[in-house]
Amino acid sequence: MRANFRMQRLFVAANISEGQAVPVSVEQFNYLSNVLRLESDAEILIFNGRDGEWQATLAYPTRKRLLLIPREQTRPQPIPADLHYLFAPLKVGRLDYLIQKAVEMGAGVLQPVMTQHVQGKIGNIDRLRANAVEAAEQCGILAIPDVAEPVKLGDLLDRWPTDRRIIYCDEGDAGQNPLPLLREIKERRLALLVGPEGGFSEDERARLRGHDFVTAIPLGPRILRADTAAVAAMAVIQATIGDWQ
Repeated sequence: MRANFRMQRLFVAANISEGQAVPVSVEQFNYLSNVLRLESDAEILIFNGRDGEWQATLAYPTRKRLLLIPREQTRPQPIPADLHYLFAPLKVGRLDYLIQKAVEMGAGVLQPVMTQHVQGKIGNIDRLRANAVEAAEQCGILAIPDVAEPVKLGDLLDRWPTDRRIIYCDEGDAGQNPLPLLREIKERRLALLVGPEGGFSEDERARLRGHDFVTAIPLGPRILRADTAAVAAMAVIQATIGDWQ
């Protein structure tokens, strides 16, 4: 069932069931009441990443208190996306864009990875989570990706489950076409690794290529920025061996 983009969508933390009032945060109260100026009995869509999407009506028990009353489920909760997105942090503005696009492209896990040439940093993991929620609200996605704490690339590889293949974008690869390499992958559990703006170091490239569970792919003849490479790589992965099939 397709998302309804004509109605306002809101993520809530509480469980959702028919008739069970859902409280809103102070920020959500301000947005719904003061920014959108929605009155009692106005209808919106709500979701929590667990119970599907619901049509709910607004109720004001008092002037400064707002409840959402779920009336009916409009979409069931889908199977969570399974693609893990591993990324070297970028500078703040581009990092926000990167998170939003990863959510739209079907990433189920967002994992910051610290590499030798990384230029950005994760100052506040809650900002990433809020960005993921906002992207889900805007693009109709019902499952909120898990956002993991940053980890060093070496530590990530040391404890990586070998039944999940890592596909990494290698700007030094001599080829241009990723499709033949992707079509050779048999695993269904996948992760995409995109490096920093400065690229992976030679030591990191050697270590990645030394693991049987890692596949290096090129991304065509052009030099792509890290955030552009992420979107391009997720698109070709989802189209060839992911959930676009």
